Amino acid sequence: MQTEPTPTVIKTAKPYLEWGLTESEYDRFAEKLGRLPNYTEIGLASGMWSEHCAYKYSKPVLKTFWTKNDRVLMGPGEGAGVIAIGEGKAVVFKAESHNHPSAVEPYQGAATGVGGIIRDIFSIGAKPVAILDALAFGYPQDAHTKQLIDQVVAGIGDYGNAIGIPTVGGETRFASTYQNNPLVNAMCVGVMDESAIQRGKAAGAGNALIYVGAKTGRDGINGASFASGDFSTAEDANRSAVQVGDPFMEKLLVDACLEVTRDHQAALVGMQDMGAAGLVSSTVEMAGKANSGMTLDLDLIPQREPNMTPFEIMLSESQERMMLCVRTGHEAEIIKVFKQYDLDAVVIGRVSDDHQYKLLQHGQVVCDVPVSLLTDDAPVYHQVGIKPARLAQPAADFDPGAIDLKKTLEAVLQDPNVADKTAIFRRYDAQVQTNTIVGPGGDAAVIRVRGTHRALALTTDSNGRYLALDPEIGGAITVAEAARNLVATGAEPLGITDCLNYGDPTKPEQFYSLAESAKGIVAATKALNTPVISGNVSLYNETDGEAIAPSPMIGMVGLIEDLTAIMSPSFKAAGEAVYVIGQTQAEFNGRLLQQMTQGDVSGRLRPLDLAQEQENQALVLQAIREHVVSAAHDVSDGGLLTALAEMSFGRNIGADVVADWAPALWFSESQSRFIVSVPPAKIAAFEALAGPLATRLGRTQPGELTVQSAGQAMAANVASLKQLNKEALAWQLK
Repeated sequence: MQTEPTPTVIKTAKPYLEWGLTESEYDRFAEKLGRLPNYTEIGLASGMWSEHCAYKYSKPVLKTFWTKNDRVLMGPGEGAGVIAIGEGKAVVFKAESHNHPSAVEPYQGAATGVGGIIRDIFSIGAKPVAILDALAFGYPQDAHTKQLIDQVVAGIGDYGNAIGIPTVGGETRFASTYQNNPLVNAMCVGVMDESAIQRGKAAGAGNALIYVGAKTGRDGINGASFASGDFSTAEDANRSAVQVGDPFMEKLLVDACLEVTRDHQAALVGMQDMGAAGLVSSTVEMAGKANSGMTLDLDLIPQREPNMTPFEIMLSESQERMMLCVRTGHEAEIIKVFKQYDLDAVVIGRVSDDHQYKLLQHGQVVCDVPVSLLTDDAPVYHQVGIKPARLAQPAADFDPGAIDLKKTLEAVLQDPNVADKTAIFRRYDAQVQTNTIVGPGGDAAVIRVRGTHRALALTTDSNGRYLALDPEIGGAITVAEAARNLVATGAEPLGITDCLNYGDPTKPEQFYSLAESAKGIVAATKALNTPVISGNVSLYNETDGEAIAPSPMIGMVGLIEDLTAIMSPSFKAAGEAVYVIGQTQAEFNGRLLQQMTQGDVSGRLRPLDLAQEQENQALVLQAIREHVVSAAHDVSDGGLLTALAEMSFGRNIGADVVADWAPALWFSESQSRFIVSVPPAKIAAFEALAGPLATRLGRTQPGELTVQSAGQAMAANVASLKQLNKEALAWQLK
């Protein structure tokens, strides 16, 4: 068995530096403890005081988020957030990042990211009903990136497919900024009765702490600290910090935990996933929420490897494990449920009323610290951001100049950011559970809520190109784009979860991006009535000191109350009127056309008019609900002409459109825009409703996309454009 260094040796040898704890943080911990900490105690501090658990740099920013409205039943601070959707039901959702693990072990990193976020959902008592992802990679031009994409997609698909939860939507982006630091964000959505909400707390002196699920091994040890550091290409990948998942065991765990929350509520006090920082985070956070203490006997914890130290047991992030707090006298009742699913279920400790966190092994006390020392007393740093020099200097607007409409459209449709993503999502089962109405490939996924007359629309969105030029405006645009995706399906946006993917927050320029983008997110969520109810922070996304572009991912859920009003983007019939809602201006900075032309982005973003955004979204939602439009699609990457092409692909129905502007404006990415088609019989009603917000572009027609622009005309066969779009990414990935 490994001999651990004494507290005195720890003070001088400083092994905690390798775990992400600084010397000043060690001193702070020792001072508050009133003595030198032992190896286990300072190890637990390294996990609980990491950015991943303590949010020590991001907490001042996160406190600025708007998190409540009249629909929010539970906001940040628990396993996931909860929003009421009517008929006694609630939607539960959260997103998490697994960027670092996926960079070094892409299959297991992605798979366990999915597994972890699923546990957050059923820890609240909700049945998981959908998974989404948000992925970002370098361009698929080299063998390593192709393998990375292949393994990440396989990990997500294999885990979700095996556990029986549909992967219904998401996004995949490509840019050089993610070449050495991919982003793998996963979102899970659940549905439950409002009355059955569980909280992760361990209250009531003497109540039992029951460990359930898989045995504890040496995989993922101190993964929270691993996720709170950056990479170096000169160092070996830290594969020991990556967990290994078992979706079949997770399926048993889901079913058993839901049975407990459904049929044994009187016995259950609280339940929490063992996620980042493993057993220590789940137990100490449960004690902290209840202002209680606890004593755990490590000899009772199911272990799959011999001679595990307290450090290894408590900081292992082995997957498929949960912690339950159960009322005294009900232990056998709860253990019986898990035994029926052939799962370990063991009482490993008891709640105490002394606010101490005590661990025993072989009859010896190996940890005795106040609960608050691992939770509330973690340091919080009020960092001051500095505007990066590149953003402080004047920047010229990008002018694409004279372009050829058809050639540019064909190039845009084949760019991996716009190209059809079937090559990725075909590996996901989107129909299991048979609730999926609209699957991957549209503006947003739509799933029915069983037992109600309602449906949910789901989306994930990010755009690092925008935030690289202006974090605040880019943050607001990301929220608005997510909301537009939902509105285009006929859903009212309800709220968001996020994954905040940024560089090293100790660097003032990187912290500036985080703080400024939060301002944009706050402004947009308030304007669109979509509070932040959950999320996570993934900082230190850097390799050799080079950070990714700031890339907050926004996961959003919307509510559809009329199932007859679910909208799709495909044109439905020839001879219908085509309108654009919103204004088209020369906005090319940070846009896809600039990225494709220059290989990078530059310039400044125009401010986002949130009042106009809200007005345009409200118009589209009303038009869909009043059944005066037959198709709706938001305008995003690639601009107006790209959106028209995408609307043409579904039924081989194109459009004949005219606009008196320069050809390049068809590829502008001006915000707050939608395209809708209107049947002839509904034109008068639509125009009365839309007023000056809508501009008629032309009409739909069979099989052709034709454009008249100032000084240039274009005619393209829809089937040919679709083939280019459909085959591009599959070809690049091969």
